[in-house]
Amino acid sequence: MSTILAELREREFIQDCTDEAGLTALFSKESVPFYCGFDATAQSLQAGNLIPIVAMRWLQRAGHKPIVLLGSVTSMIGDPSGKSDERKLLDQEVIEQNTAAIERQMHKLFDGDFTLVKNGEWLSKLSYVDFLRDVGKHISINMMIAKDSVRERLHNREQGISYTEFSYMLLQAYDFYWLHQNRGCRLQLGGSDQWGNITAGTELIRRKAPAGSPPAFGLTFPLLTTSSGAKFGKSAQGAIWIDPAMTSPYQFYQYWLNTADADVGKGLRFFTFLPITEIREIEAAHQQAPHERLAQKRIALELTNWIHGTAETEKAIRASEVLFGGDIAGCDAATLKEIFADVPSTTLPGTEIDGGISIVDLLIRVGASDSKGSARRLVEGGGVYVNSERVAAPTGTFNASHFIQGSVLILRSGKRNYYLVQRA
Repeated sequence: MSTILAELREREFIQDCTDEAGLTALFSKESVPFYCGFDATAQSLQAGNLIPIVAMRWLQRAGHKPIVLLGSVTSMIGDPSGKSDERKLLDQEVIEQNTAAIERQMHKLFDGDFTLVKNGEWLSKLSYVDFLRDVGKHISINMMIAKDSVRERLHNREQGISYTEFSYMLLQAYDFYWLHQNRGCRLQLGGSDQWGNITAGTELIRRKAPAGSPPAFGLTFPLLTTSSGAKFGKSAQGAIWIDPAMTSPYQFYQYWLNTADADVGKGLRFFTFLPITEIREIEAAHQQAPHERLAQKRIALELTNWIHGTAETEKAIRASEVLFGGDIAGCDAATLKEIFADVPSTTLPGTEIDGGISIVDLLIRVGASDSKGSARRLVEGGGVYVNSERVAAPTGTFNASHFIQGSVLILRSGKRNYYLVQRA
């Protein structure tokens, strides 16, 4: 078990540790309970949340005991870490719905036993005066304002920071203290922006825990960004969600498939459970033939399999192949609309389609040709496809039976000119 920190360091997971030598020694002696917290500020986890979950699963595989903390109370306040603006307060009902949804996701993401707790179990029982006496007394203002995100907000006269968000550090520190005393938790994990909150917890434990209590440790990993400076797990359209209703398996697969060459090695280390030796082999093969995108295909495969299962992954792969002229068989209408969301789209009335529309007229209606003559020449030249099948003659007609699930038809002119035809 003592080699697990070496594994995490080789995968570049470790940013800071309160006492790496002491933690290594502890790992070598016993199975260690550890925790990471997740606030329920959205109805789904994001791809970026997979970094701490991967780290937790590595520790779990090494024989240690993961505790997932869901912030059923701290979600009501919002952590100011990494935020330049005050968070919008969420209603209790929304937080409860978000917490329930994330709890379901956690049970799918872990492959073995783990403990799940909600900090409302203890925080909701604290009175304000007791909290000031028993927690606030042990944490100095000097320590709290030394935190980067707090200091930056304090210097912003227009925005500032509310007392509510300023107090978040104390709540997280108490979470660690409570888990240390009641669940034997010895280690807290988090992103590098959590360092101030985590060390506040180790300090509270040091000051408040009974004499002879075992020491607590903190470990952070870097905030992962792409070579363009964007956060991993963020697209131009926004967050990449774990919930398939918010980010479809196809969109999820495409995000990883489009990883830049400069970032894919880092992504394989942080987001997959592939051995380092295999990752290096993938990187070497990728460098030999980058146009084949072997590394991108592998990270997309590994992650989509983990999050959405093999059946959805296979559908996403087939859908991706459609973009390069592959057969659309097996793709449903909803997936095809996603694939071709950015191509010209035309909606035709059902009455026009049901009676049959000629390929020549269809090419003109979608804008692929500007005259019947040019449309006929396109078909005669063998460059027109409907639902991946070549149209043999300009006399061909198409009706509702050619529309996938009675809804969409994909028209292609040449190698890359796609048109989405929808039936009203």
